[in-house]
Amino acid sequence: MAWTELRNQTSVQQFILLGFPGTWYFRMSVAVLFAVTYVLTIIGNVCIIALVRIHPQLHTPMYFFLCNLSFLEIWFTTSFLPKAIGVMLGTSQTISFTSCLIQLYFYLLLGATECFLLATMAYDRYLAICHPLRYSVLMNNTITAQLALASWLGAFLSSSLLVALISRLSFCGANVINHYFCQMDSWIALSCMNTYVIELTTFILSFLVIVFSCAITVVSYVCIIATISRIPSAQAWQKAFSTCSAHLILVTLWFGSSIIIFVKPSAQNSLYLNKTVSIFNTIITPLLNPFIYTLRNKEVKAALGRTVRGTFRGVRKVLD
Repeated sequence: MAWTELRNQTSVQQFILLGFPGTWYFRMSVAVLFAVTYVLTIIGNVCIIALVRIHPQLHTPMYFFLCNLSFLEIWFTTSFLPKAIGVMLGTSQTISFTSCLIQLYFYLLLGATECFLLATMAYDRYLAICHPLRYSVLMNNTITAQLALASWLGAFLSSSLLVALISRLSFCGANVINHYFCQMDSWIALSCMNTYVIELTTFILSFLVIVFSCAITVVSYVCIIATISRIPSAQAWQKAFSTCSAHLILVTLWFGSSIIIFVKPSAQNSLYLNKTVSIFNTIITPLLNPFIYTLRNKEVKAALGRTVRGTFRGVRKVLD
C-alpha cells in the first residue's frame, strides 16, 4: 500500500451497529424477541448445570459435556445479545473498537468450542450406543476431561489467530456495521487493506473447525441410527430414532448456518444473508440446545421431577 494511501487513512475509534432496519414497531418487536430469548436461554442452561450438580446419578460423561455446552451457551449469548437489544432499541448503537474486537473474539471462541463439543457429544453417544460394553473404558473420567479441554484449547488457538489478524486491519473512515453484533465479515468489508490473507486464513480454519466437527457428528449419528435400526422392539426403535432425529435437526441448524457464514471463499459478499442466517446459530440453537438435549431424556426428567417435588415440600414446611 502506498504511503499516500496510508496517510489518508483515519483511525476508527468506534463502530455503529445497524441491527435490523425497519419501523419503530418492528425494531421493538425484535428487541422483545431477543430479550425473551436471552432470558429463556440463561434460565434453561443454568437449570441444566444446577440439576447435574445436585443429582449424583447425572455425573456421567454425557452430562459433563452437556454442562460444558450449557456454560458455553450462557456466555455465548451474553457476549452479544444484551448489546443487540440496545442496538434494536436505538439506545446503544455505537461500540468502541476495543469492545467490538472483544465481542468478535468471544463469538469466534465460543462458536468454535461449540462445534468441537457437539462433535464430542455425538462421539460419546456413538460409544455408548454402539459399544456399550466397552463404554466405561473408552470414555472414562480422564478421557472425558481431555476431550473437553481439547475442545476449548482448539477453539482458543483458532479464534486467537483470526482475531490477531483482524486487529491489524486499517479502516478509511467507514464505521457502519450492517449487523446486530460485531461479525467478522463486516470488519473485512469495511477495511481498505488487502484482506486476501485474512479471508484465506478464515476459510481454511473455518473448514477445519466446522466441516471437520460436522463430519465427526454426522458419521457418529449415522452409526448410531444404523445400530438402533437393528433394535427388535419397534417402540424402543421409534423412541431412540426420535431422540436422534431431534439432535440431528439442531446439529443441522448449527453447522448449516455456520458453514454458510464462514466456509466461503470471499467474506465481502452477501452481508445481508449472513446477518439473517446468524439468527440460527446465535438465537435459535442456543435456546433449543438445552431443552432438546435434556427434556427428551428420562433421567433429566426424573431429576427435575425430584427437584420440583423437593422444592414444593420445602415451601410447604415453611408455610406450615
